[in-house]
Amino acid sequence: MLSKVLIANRGEIAVRVIRTCKEMGIATVAVYSELDRDALHVRLADEAYALGGQTAAESYLNTAAILEIIAASGADAVHPGYGFFSENTDFARAITEMGVTFVGPPPSAIEVMGDKISSRLAAERAGVQGVPGRSQTLEHFQEVVDFGDEFGWPVAIKAAYGGGGRGMKVVADPLDAEAALESAQRESLNYFGRDECYVERYLTWPRHIEMQVLADSHGNTIWLGERDCSPQRRHQKLVEESPAPNFPDEIRQAMGAAAVRVSQACGYVNAGTVEFMYQDGEFYFLEMNTRLQVEHPITEWVTGLDLVEWQLRIAAGEKLALTQDDIEHRGHAIEVRINAEDAANGRFAPSPGTLTRFDQPSGPGVRLDAGYAVGDTVSQYYDNLIAKLAVWAPDRERARRRLLRAIDETVIEGVATTLPADVIILRDEAFINGTHSTNWVENSLDFSSIAAPGSATDAAGAALVRQDVTAEVNGRRLSVAVWLPEGSDPPARAGTGSKPRRSHHSPVASTGSGTVSAPMQGTIVKVSVEVGQSVEVGDTIVILEAMKMENSVRSERAGTVATINVAAGDGVAVGDVVAVIE
Repeated sequence: MLSKVLIANRGEIAVRVIRTCKEMGIATVAVYSELDRDALHVRLADEAYALGGQTAAESYLNTAAILEIIAASGADAVHPGYGFFSENTDFARAITEMGVTFVGPPPSAIEVMGDKISSRLAAERAGVQGVPGRSQTLEHFQEVVDFGDEFGWPVAIKAAYGGGGRGMKVVADPLDAEAALESAQRESLNYFGRDECYVERYLTWPRHIEMQVLADSHGNTIWLGERDCSPQRRHQKLVEESPAPNFPDEIRQAMGAAAVRVSQACGYVNAGTVEFMYQDGEFYFLEMNTRLQVEHPITEWVTGLDLVEWQLRIAAGEKLALTQDDIEHRGHAIEVRINAEDAANGRFAPSPGTLTRFDQPSGPGVRLDAGYAVGDTVSQYYDNLIAKLAVWAPDRERARRRLLRAIDETVIEGVATTLPADVIILRDEAFINGTHSTNWVENSLDFSSIAAPGSATDAAGAALVRQDVTAEVNGRRLSVAVWLPEGSDPPARAGTGSKPRRSHHSPVASTGSGTVSAPMQGTIVKVSVEVGQSVEVGDTIVILEAMKMENSVRSERAGTVATINVAAGDGVAVGDVVAVIE
């Protein structure tokens, strides 16, 4: 068995791995950037070493620094988590060449499946067809146009060396092709260190179904069941569940067998996920994620297995103690991702900041995997996942209601979160009936009921902020919102000592008029206009990157660009004026 594992990651996945290691008696080593010096994963690990730097490139993607720490710490294994180096062939090879165990597949398997183009070809050799597309990297946006004209619009541009929706852009018509390819390449380079992209057909109403597999080094490969990850926004998963609703068992069995064939075709070892698109009774190979998935807790709920434990055991050379016939599924599990995003009116804008309050849910069948605690800062430089909330119940409807109860108990202040959007998703009839798709959230759901966070002023112009308080009217307890001078205590606290009503996210200031301001902290990656240019309402003024996501900052009025105060590469804070429209 392994004796000391270095976790080359941060946030909730680093915390997750550390906890299983502790239960198995394995020592843990954390690494951290300057911004993560006091992060939760650092506090929980047995040892911690500084990587230096702030951005991912300066820290968690600094190969030389990580290799030095492996040697200095005496770690005999490295767990990459997900994101960062988890699907990087060169990193995995560098680890194994040191004589250190890489907790994941062999570099050769990552090489085949990490490249989405070669993975399509490998799946085809295994007799599993993918979504129609081009199996070559894109050299020019005209190739996107030609593909769309031949196979129909919309089409999807995807990062060849990525996953999880990062670097993916849906192109609706030829006029958008150039900007979409440029944006996809930027995101891919920022998140995965490579900018190669390819194009494929975009299915109009599919479901995203993925199969969890385990494979040991003794030739045994099994599938553990499926996860439905269809509720998505910007191709980022919001809600996942297992088993998939309204999913024929004959399709389940065929998809599981296909996942095993794809895994065996690339010599896969360890935990992995084969992803499919399912539409009109047919399924298509999408990609294979050669790592642990964010949504692995729901598979653990329904199978009773600890996937991280099996990752470590397989990496240590153990043979699977399970056969396909041993896998049993019990009940239903659903997970929501709690991201630091402001979902008001469907914006889903990144919301970095410091957690000033974090009330965590509890009770039967509730699990919270968090990477942050009160006082920790969610930085603009990293992924915006704060925590994952997963529940289990004997059936789907009870699991859905349990999750709503757990969300109601969860209170996060200091940043906005996706929890209000999760509630809308879980209560919608399409989700309840299992008739949703990957396009459903963006095309069908109405998030206007999520109040737009903002500020106000009193008659004298002094700033006011919203306070949610509880009050008693004729003996009945009610929740009300009042606007008070910034920094003042709510009247309920002053008068009765009662706490203000819990809300899932705290207010964030908004902007307006002809002054175009940064809605969040981040980095300008592109200025889309020039001084003197005429613009209409909704035109993109700049593109701002924050939390590994590109966000268009748009004009709120028609007019002429009078001034531009930023250039590509500039860092901005919330409220910084980037341009003025007259």
